[in-house]
Amino acid sequence: QVQLVESGGGLVQAGGSLRLSCVASGRLFSTYAVGWFRQSSGKEREVVVGIDKSGSKTIYADHGKGRFTISRDNAENTVYLQMNSLKPEDTAGYYCAADLIPATSWYPGYSLDYWGQGTSVTVSS
Repeated sequence: QVQLVESGGGLVQAGGSLRLSCVASGRLFSTYAVGWFRQSSGKEREVVVGIDKSGSKTIYADHGKGRFTISRDNAENTVYLQMNSLKPEDTAGYYCAADLIPATSWYPGYSLDYWGQGTSVTVSS
């Protein structure tokens, strides 16, 4: 089993940057793919980005391409989400999640096994 704790959210002006962290506890974190998801008020949860267990493969939703970068440090049991050029529409709760299924195999509506409590990101215009 994996426990996930996110941090790094906050209030930032449009055009600014934030770096989110997802720290995992539990064994064998390096065997899990990890993703960042977000959900804003009145909208369904959507995938932001995912990374496979080794960090060699990533998937990005269109809204984050060129602005967001995911990385992981398996020695530190941590996955990062670097978000640049933030827009007001990026305002949401951001959640990390982990699953044994590779990120490249996730499909719309697939629910990963383990989830963190989330961290809030607010981008002001």
